[in-house]
Amino acid sequence: MAQYFGTDGIRGTFGVEPMTPNFAYLLSLALAQTVGAESTFVIGRDTRSSGILLERAMQKAFRDLGHRVVLLGVVPTPAVALWVLQEGATFGIALTASHNPAQDNGIKLFNQLGQKLTLEEEESIESRLDSVQETLTDESETELPYYLGADFYRQTMQQLLPDRALSGMKIVLDCANGATYETSPAVLEALGADLIVIGDSPDGTNINQGVGSEFPNALSEKVLESGADIGIAHDGDGDRLVVVDERGAIVAGDQLLGIFALEALKNNTLKAKTLVLTVQSNLSLDFAVQAAGGSVERVSVGDRNVASAMRQSGSNIGGESSGHILFTDFAPTGDGLLAALQLLKILIESKTPLSECAKPISLFPQVTKNFTVKEKIPFDELPNLMQTKATIAAELGDKGRILMRYSGTESKIRLLIEAENKQLCERMMEILATQACKSLAVT
Repeated sequence: MAQYFGTDGIRGTFGVEPMTPNFAYLLSLALAQTVGAESTFVIGRDTRSSGILLERAMQKAFRDLGHRVVLLGVVPTPAVALWVLQEGATFGIALTASHNPAQDNGIKLFNQLGQKLTLEEEESIESRLDSVQETLTDESETELPYYLGADFYRQTMQQLLPDRALSGMKIVLDCANGATYETSPAVLEALGADLIVIGDSPDGTNINQGVGSEFPNALSEKVLESGADIGIAHDGDGDRLVVVDERGAIVAGDQLLGIFALEALKNNTLKAKTLVLTVQSNLSLDFAVQAAGGSVERVSVGDRNVASAMRQSGSNIGGESSGHILFTDFAPTGDGLLAALQLLKILIESKTPLSECAKPISLFPQVTKNFTVKEKIPFDELPNLMQTKATIAAELGDKGRILMRYSGTESKIRLLIEAENKQLCERMMEILATQACKSLAVT
């Protein structure tokens, strides 16, 4: 089991191990041991003030070993992946804690193809960490120039739609005071949108603070107030998409995935006729996609797992209900702006409001509960909990499902029950949650 890496990179409170400049320095030394001489490392970050300190520590490690460092400054995480491909770099590094509050930070790694690392690659890096004996004694470093990573990313995204394609469309955009605060507004305005922007005033401490994908109510209110056609929200590093329709209603991430899949099936552009989802996504997607002539493949939670399954199956669309959506015909990783542009393209071509586009994806009722646990005890060591799960699964049959997993980034157990009937979901969740609390030391 990984000691530092979670579902999506390394993440934690800045200043507390492992999220310190010294750890970032050691990690960089370990990472550099896996590559050849004079390799290129690309580093981007979000708007957290701690990102600069991590950036300095990592570039010092790489330069101490004779490697080339390309600093992109503040850019969305997917811009790092794209720049790796553009530059022919060895590794890409995004310094971000995504949707977490400003006191946290994190490190996401991309290989030379702009893809998230495999579990085996992460374990290899961690094993090398144990042998690194250096210490970051001097954090001062010659200031390197920042490359125009934001400009490159902006130009790449802008080319995805025809010139002025968004003319006449009013859009509210929430940048979460994060990495997209310059790039997404620039792209949407260049494409002709009548744009209203919130969450675009980062100060190093306010990323995700009451705005962004985790707080869509502000977006919903602004859409209703302004009479906008759609509201678009990013998370702090810009790899997620959350949207609000013209009525101010939040459109579920699974409905977005359904919209994309059904449109692609209609146009015969869904490769392998397969939509790749995680176990977290709503069961209704399976029925909707199958009715349209496609199929669904489910994988463990994590956009890395989605991307891996897409490569194996040949699919070009997949994602998570949280808003990580991958369009691998255009980019190797999840990208909130890319997903937004693909959605806007559908709205333009269909001349249909978002609320109508979402109607064919009628989600099953779903009940979730999360509990903080003192220890992530393997489920096969909890026979009473497993028996309860089996009993509930038998009662739900093929018209419902139960999901029980530990968070990859937090000390939490996550429970989900889904069925055609909300009352049944709630009754079964009460039974499951009660047994989970008995079996685990929850707080």
